[in-house]
Amino acid sequence: MTPNTLNLPRGPVMVDIAGFALTEQERTRLSHPLVGGIILFRRNFQNIEQLRALTAEIRALRSPHLLIAVDHEGGRVQRFLDGFTRLPPMNVLGELWDQDQDEARRQAETVGYVLAAELSACGIDLSFTPVLDLDWERCAVIGNRAFHRDPEAVAELAEALQQGLGRGGMMSCGKHYPGHGYVEGDSHHLMPQDDRTLADIERDDLVPFACLAEAGMGAVMPAHVLYPAVDNQPAGFSKVWLTDILRGRLGFDGVIFSDALDMAGAAGAGTYVQRADAALAAGCDMVLVCNQPQEADAMLAGLVPPPQPKLEERLARMAGKSRAEDWQQLIATADFAAAQAAVEQLAMPKDALAGPQVGEAH
Repeated sequence: MTPNTLNLPRGPVMVDIAGFALTEQERTRLSHPLVGGIILFRRNFQNIEQLRALTAEIRALRSPHLLIAVDHEGGRVQRFLDGFTRLPPMNVLGELWDQDQDEARRQAETVGYVLAAELSACGIDLSFTPVLDLDWERCAVIGNRAFHRDPEAVAELAEALQQGLGRGGMMSCGKHYPGHGYVEGDSHHLMPQDDRTLADIERDDLVPFACLAEAGMGAVMPAHVLYPAVDNQPAGFSKVWLTDILRGRLGFDGVIFSDALDMAGAAGAGTYVQRADAALAAGCDMVLVCNQPQEADAMLAGLVPPPQPKLEERLARMAGKSRAEDWQQLIATADFAAAQAAVEQLAMPKDALAGPQVGEAH
């Protein structure tokens, strides 16, 4: 800890930054008591050396350090490329599952291990992965990000990937609860609606979330999707979905991260302060405010969070427990190189990486 490090508990807001290093204005924002984490995007990555310097700068600001997160799933959603192992989209593992289930589990575990260890070596605490949505072949924004259509296959593969993440020093974050795969729309741009009954969703889409919750999933990110047969609020703003079903029925006690509040699927909740209020009141532990620094500042000035007696404990579980330098030594070993080679050899369809980066505006 440096003499300038703030001793400040992590707050319930996660924000972002503009570039490769912190500006003075960003340092001030990240020092706000309500801030507890930062999410990085492709615009924040120049090379591994720069990324390590950036995360070290962020970590030195506060104690305990701000959680540092990234969307780094594989396929179309891999924010850091140069110097990182190229990860396949998850449906590659689903296709392998249909041929050899044991091998698919092994490969999923290896993918999770490589993914997490490389990020841990750069000072990053968590990736928002795995995607637990089912591939209903209806939702383009999910598409090959999903493991499979079969909920049991998704649960098995995601649990194996979760085990690999743990071996790489990282907790998991299942998304997009209770399932974004059945709707056709992209909640980055509109409010999708899923008209199925709760019984239908429980039979299919909820299965992976229930299994992963029982297997120690660290966090959940709800979908900006409306399920009117269950509640009149989108899942991320719904006490029914977050408190009654996820916490109550599924017994989940990890972190609930809102999906980004700048997405069109969140706009119906009002101003950014109102969106954050609604998400926290419904049961979210931490809200993500991306892409809008002025809105983030206004929200930090106006937000009065509800009591969150478990916030500190839950966020502490998501923080990496080992030094980045220790992971840097590990990923330089021959054993890790073999794991990287195994991931790189996974069959990847020619169009698997095609298309825009999902959520890249964030």
